[in-house]
Amino acid sequence: MRLLHTSDWHLGRSFHGVGTLGAQRAFIGRLEDTVREHRIAVVLISGDVYDRALPGVDVVELFDEALARLTAAGAQVVVSSGNHDSATRLGFGGRILERGGVHLRTRLEDIDRPVLLPVEGGADLAVYGIPYLEPRIVAAALGAERASHEAVTRSALGLVSADLERRRQGGPVHAVVMAHTFASGGISSDSERELAVGGLGAVPRDLFDGFDYVALGHLHGQQTLSHTVRYSGSPLPYSFSEARQTKGAWIVEFSAAGLGEVTAVQWPAPQALAVFRGTLEEILARPSLDWAENAYCHITLTDAQRPARAMDRLRTRFPETLVLAFEPDGGIQQKRQTYSQRLSAAVDDIDVCCGFLAHVRSREASAEERGLITAAVGSVLSEAAGK
Repeated sequence: MRLLHTSDWHLGRSFHGVGTLGAQRAFIGRLEDTVREHRIAVVLISGDVYDRALPGVDVVELFDEALARLTAAGAQVVVSSGNHDSATRLGFGGRILERGGVHLRTRLEDIDRPVLLPVEGGADLAVYGIPYLEPRIVAAALGAERASHEAVTRSALGLVSADLERRRQGGPVHAVVMAHTFASGGISSDSERELAVGGLGAVPRDLFDGFDYVALGHLHGQQTLSHTVRYSGSPLPYSFSEARQTKGAWIVEFSAAGLGEVTAVQWPAPQALAVFRGTLEEILARPSLDWAENAYCHITLTDAQRPARAMDRLRTRFPETLVLAFEPDGGIQQKRQTYSQRLSAAVDDIDVCCGFLAHVRSREASAEERGLITAAVGSVLSEAAGK
């Protein structure tokens, strides 16, 4: 039996203001192709199906389309909710959908109610879907010692272990646990929402010891914490911090003997991401950046003073520049002057205005600009004196 472990679809999310619904629809197509090519029996989606609790109509329709295509391809689907999802809305109609091979795990009451699947050779596979657990909300219901991510996860896994032990008294049962959490040892990206401040949301990886496979969601990079504990990562990049990540999923094989091979499947990014830095003139002339001319770009300019019309000039060569940052090598930003310090050093009203201009755009006023400011201030003072 082959399972496909995926997560963090974030349907409806944009990439720095650029819509991704078309790219997400293309991903669904690649996912369906993978299910058919590798004869996947079960698709696991470990949380963050949607990017927000109230997804748009077109986003909900895309998820509906995805479920229809995956089940038509012969796979059952198990979905657990993530911290971006509304568990109640995602779980709507779960009892009916289960009859069609779509199993939603969004309620605390279903933590120890696995999806049971027969494995060829006489064993069963029990898939336990743990929804995202917000400690302050679920600690009391789970009987956790305190309202922390570690404590509520420990309590939830205790319920899973107790149910698994009962089932194993009747014969061999292998266990897969789905969870949406930040497990210790994982590497995060800029596009994930923090579960807690200062790393307090991290859950010890060894809490998941004793299960045949743990399909984690939340972190957007595909990574292996141990042979049995893995993050699939998001299928698309959602921040420039993911520029060097490979996107895909895990194919997980089970037999009557238990866990077999775990193989990475990779999907090409729909749009290349480029992150680079330098002075404006260097970047516009650098031949090694030819490949980035059709990529989404995050550019950091290191000019001593902020160049005029920097974004317009960059987009003549890199039309898909989405983020422009300034980190000057030398120049006025490295003086670290506050606006108050500029005001205190000003000699007259012209200095105040020119100082404000330099402060907000990181470039001193040119002679022409200073002349315009001088004329404007003089006109205002003359009008005030006439009154």
